[in-house]
Amino acid sequence: MLSPSLILILAVVLAYLAAHVAFDWLAKRFLLVSGVEYLLLGILLGPQVSGVLSAQTMAGFAPFITLALGWIGAIVGTQFYLAALVRIPGLAYRLAFLEALATAFVVAGLEVMAITWLWGRPISLAIVPAVALGAIAAVSAPAGIEVVARRIGGRREPILKQLQVATAIDALVGIVTMGILFCVYHPANGNISRPITPTEWAVITIAIGVVGGALFHLFLGGETNPDRLFISLAGAIILASGAAAYLHLSPVLTSMIVGATLINTSRSREAITNTLARSEQPFYFVLLIFAGASWAPSASAWWWELVLLFLVTRVAVKISSARLGARFNGAIPTLGLDWGRALIGQGGLALALALDYTRFQGAELQNVVFTAAIASVLVTDFAQARLLHGVMARLLPGLVARGEAAAAAERANGNGGDEKDGGGAATDESAPAAAGASAELSIERPERGIER
Repeated sequence: MLSPSLILILAVVLAYLAAHVAFDWLAKRFLLVSGVEYLLLGILLGPQVSGVLSAQTMAGFAPFITLALGWIGAIVGTQFYLAALVRIPGLAYRLAFLEALATAFVVAGLEVMAITWLWGRPISLAIVPAVALGAIAAVSAPAGIEVVARRIGGRREPILKQLQVATAIDALVGIVTMGILFCVYHPANGNISRPITPTEWAVITIAIGVVGGALFHLFLGGETNPDRLFISLAGAIILASGAAAYLHLSPVLTSMIVGATLINTSRSREAITNTLARSEQPFYFVLLIFAGASWAPSASAWWWELVLLFLVTRVAVKISSARLGARFNGAIPTLGLDWGRALIGQGGLALALALDYTRFQGAELQNVVFTAAIASVLVTDFAQARLLHGVMARLLPGLVARGEAAAAAERANGNGGDEKDGGGAATDESAPAAAGASAELSIERPERGIER
């Protein structure tokens, strides 16, 4: 009989091949871009369905889950290259922070009221799961941007640049919010003379990330060899994420600081971002499969109402806050009123934050929070590229019509849109926001977040 570890490896290989064949074709033909196939595979392999991956087996893979969380956090961190950030107009930041913070605050506030009403819990206990749901709600998937940009030939359009900035800021707000939650509600440690304050835990979180980045420089300096870079990056991320997990802090936040430290201090920025990006898919697939396998239904009687409230409120606030931001900042002619629809997709970072929350000792409603993230990914991710395409069609009908005509001509000629630079688009674009490698803000690879 095959061992669970071997079954998992075979399942990942088959899913990876399926993504390259089936989902790449679906992305280019029907604008279906998602990584939920791996999430569903994890649910099917997990103890709630087939039991191939038992709870004991999942516990043995905990270090790999921590590394996957750290790797995704480091990729997000490499978006924030300060020399490029200062060249982005302030309007883009205002719009992005407005919709991200509004989504986090409104979802958290409504969830607090719902938890106190449905379960009769005091507000002090309801705040933790509610804020976690708010952090997850803020995150938006950048997965469909490149598919739509390539299809219509509009990579340089202002709306796509705005979406690129918005998804990066969404990731920042979600990760920092979850990290602060770990610091404020950190479990007490009886082995020290006095409790460590939340501010001190926040400083420790930052210090772990900075030290991880500094050790990378100490061992490699200006190294550009991909193999040595990968090993060194893995070492830095393992150190930061492992230390954070041991101290009951957020490995996603500490690793994001590692990525931001490296991208702003290293002379090998492009080599670092390329190494992280090339290794992103395996870690992302592992994260999705483990997230699905880790899922367990909540025993709470009213869990579905909290999940439904999360889904509805998040979509409503994303759309309405983006619309208000465009109206009050005079951006309607450039972005239109419906640009927030393109931010509805959740993506793998939402699952990473939810999986991070399940590690939170003593946290309330862990299964409800995790179920809400999974449900949101399943509901929204398949439609994200089509939603963006619809926004672009209303805002730039001529450009979209020309792009559709060109795509139809390619299919008629038998090319199928499999251009050289388009290979692997579906799988690459299902990953969370990561870093590109250009010298200025561009839309050459918008699924990679704010590029340098």
